[in-house]
Amino acid sequence: MTIPRATKIVATLGPASTDTATLERMILSGVNVVRVNFSHGTAEEHIGVVNRVREIGARLGRDIGVLADLQGPKIRIGKFADGKVTLVEGDRFTFDIDCEVGDETRVGLDYKDLVNDVKSGDTLLLNDGRMIMRVDRVTDRTIDCTVTLGGVLSNRKGINRQGGGLSAPALTAKDMDDIKTAVGFAADFVAVSFPKNASDMYMARELCRAAGGRALMIAKIERFEAIGNLEEILKASDGIMVARGDLAVEVGDAAVPALQKRMIRMAKELNRLTITATQMMESMIESPVPTRAEVSDVANAVLDGTDAVMLSAETAAGKYPVETVAAMARVCDEADRSGSFALDKEFLNRTFGRIDQAVAMAALFTAAHMKIKAIASLTQSGSTALWMSRLDSGVPIYALTPEEGSRRRMSLYREVHPVPMTYTGSDRESLLLEVERKLVDLGIVERGDLVLMTIGTPIGKSGGTNTLQIVRVGDRA
Repeated sequence: MTIPRATKIVATLGPASTDTATLERMILSGVNVVRVNFSHGTAEEHIGVVNRVREIGARLGRDIGVLADLQGPKIRIGKFADGKVTLVEGDRFTFDIDCEVGDETRVGLDYKDLVNDVKSGDTLLLNDGRMIMRVDRVTDRTIDCTVTLGGVLSNRKGINRQGGGLSAPALTAKDMDDIKTAVGFAADFVAVSFPKNASDMYMARELCRAAGGRALMIAKIERFEAIGNLEEILKASDGIMVARGDLAVEVGDAAVPALQKRMIRMAKELNRLTITATQMMESMIESPVPTRAEVSDVANAVLDGTDAVMLSAETAAGKYPVETVAAMARVCDEADRSGSFALDKEFLNRTFGRIDQAVAMAALFTAAHMKIKAIASLTQSGSTALWMSRLDSGVPIYALTPEEGSRRRMSLYREVHPVPMTYTGSDRESLLLEVERKLVDLGIVERGDLVLMTIGTPIGKSGGTNTLQIVRVGDRA
């Protein structure tokens, strides 16, 4: 049997990808998690498409995770009378919080507190850094600037201060309503836009739990301030998204590749998840094939150890959503196979506060030193599978659980492949034999293969993994 792809794929849904036929083809091509972007669409539309994804997943026998991505603060300019203006270097331009319809000299601000966040001499970047302005003068209603890099500026484009420092809160009133919507359709992950510190993530988690949700909380790292607070944000979250677009605007594009590696490494050390995002296959919005640079970008994220790579406009609004997913899957497959697995140094100087975590690490160490075909983790919550997935062993981890919610959350874990299984065994030995038969029936292993199994007793207790057993398939049949 071919070893399944370790790195997971997140695909953003939009006008190009919400019909049943396209969704099914995307899932069959390799999508593990769908992203619902609350910056667009209505609650009713999001609920409808999530229900469609779940119906397709059930029919195909796939556990597809759902990521609800909150819009966050609207740090954007207003509208122009003609929809856009063209500005050149040296032009004077004003951001005016009282302006309703803009022209070649001024425009309004959706984010009206910008006048309190900037000062003379600051640099403002618009439309993902494609246009740059220097701040000359600030009043309580206006920001007067000089254009230093010109171009076309259109309605509602984003605006950033170079070096960060914007005071906009991470969670808006709309986000709070959207969290309730996400809980209503049982989102598996909630992504928080523009968090600055751990407090932003704690607040989002509390709002989610208060509404009855169990989603894992993902912090989108896209503010300058978040870099300095990265460890505390990680500890307050279940994972991070390396959101390279806004982050590059605030810290400079040259700094992003090294930051990406640092963030992924730190997340894995803290047993947190990572999603690498933004422009991964941008050219495929219009082209049926990716550029060589995009292929390298995706492969490097895989080699960095990211749990997942994400598609945005490529699948939400592009011409080739299915082809894009298939292309990304091929790149991930190849990069997964080319990774090196030298785990011994990863076990040095480690201590464990929990029995199930110690069992998980022992499983990885054993898999790295024996010809283990597969790791089978009998789990309720998925914690053991998560810990095993933080180190790359090159051995696929099959997480067997009757909990649908746990399987969907594990759809994002690198190297973990959730398998539905209701335990009927009355004791440990009969249960392990049942697992062995399940793996054989699925074509995962065959007679003579070595399988490493982790299990907890008493059976069915969350967080109770306390046993590691090596089984040669067929010996007990």
